[in-house]
Amino acid sequence: MKLSDFEYKLPDKYLAQHPSAERDECKLMLLNRKEETIEHLVFKDIIDFYDEGDVIVLNNTKVFPARLFGNKEKTGARIEVFLLRELNQDQRLWDVLVDPARKIRIGNKLYFGEDESLVAEVIDNTTSRGRTLRFLFDGSYDEFRNKLQELGETPLPKYINRPVEENDKDRFQTIYAKNEGAVAAPTAGLHFSKHLLKRLEIKGVLLPEITLHVGLGTFSPVDVEDLSKHKMDSEELKINENSANIINNALKNNKRICAVGTTVMRGLESSVSSFGTLNPYDGWTHKFIYPPYDFSIANSMITNFHTPKSTLIMMVSAFGGIDFVLKAYKEAIKKKYNFFSYGAVSYTHLTLPTILLV
Repeated sequence: MKLSDFEYKLPDKYLAQHPSAERDECKLMLLNRKEETIEHLVFKDIIDFYDEGDVIVLNNTKVFPARLFGNKEKTGARIEVFLLRELNQDQRLWDVLVDPARKIRIGNKLYFGEDESLVAEVIDNTTSRGRTLRFLFDGSYDEFRNKLQELGETPLPKYINRPVEENDKDRFQTIYAKNEGAVAAPTAGLHFSKHLLKRLEIKGVLLPEITLHVGLGTFSPVDVEDLSKHKMDSEELKINENSANIINNALKNNKRICAVGTTVMRGLESSVSSFGTLNPYDGWTHKFIYPPYDFSIANSMITNFHTPKSTLIMMVSAFGGIDFVLKAYKEAIKKKYNFFSYGAVSYTHLTLPTILLV
């Protein structure tokens, strides 16, 4: 398939700028792949599609406040620093993106906070916008991390065209987030409320967790027409033995297995054994899924609506069929769905055979 196959036109007015008033009351689009029918529901209706012994797999990564604003030494120029990855805990080395990048060179120092209590020195150039920073901070590592929490902002996507609000700290985070390390939320999971999860548990639905720390690479534009030449950035992935056992038991018993979001789907497909079962995993993945692709683990999927030509819409198209998925996107625009991180969700089911795209 080609990059241009995944183009569609989305009016700016449908880019969600705020979350729904209640997590589980956003719009839900239910797609039946076999019949190619589309239904319009509310997210909390998802409970009707799962029974005792079915599995819904969650990504428990936690977003950290990755966006900092500092001032360059001497000139005082305002610089945005986006924390990508901690390279060395003892030396406090980080991979970052800086904006505007043309002003930042090796040897420059950046000062953060009104009292300039946090300082960073540029020690390397990695890409056109990428830099390696060494943070200079007089305190323990825990105190340093607390300072980053204090000075950092919730890393909302750029298309959310407004200042960060206090509410974003909670709403750009799943309610089951545990393991800090993501620079963006696994957004399909944002729609689960505590009440909905409790109702699923009471019904006997199993909720195993994996951890995939979402990096900016997930959202990096694809710039090659031949998709086989696109390279995904690596993201850290952990699947423990207990979660693998729960999922494999559901596979054995032909239960419904739902991947909540593209991050879970990529994580599961990154650790498939030669027998078609799920292995525990602790490492990195750069799995790139696009049509045609045979999925091994999940037979249903919850996902938000994604940007044109993104690796995310490619994965969803591999799961639900590109023609049907793009038809659903056109229907969503017609029905005035909100798109992207704070928008509506879709769900895809293969064995029902139902596709839920939220």
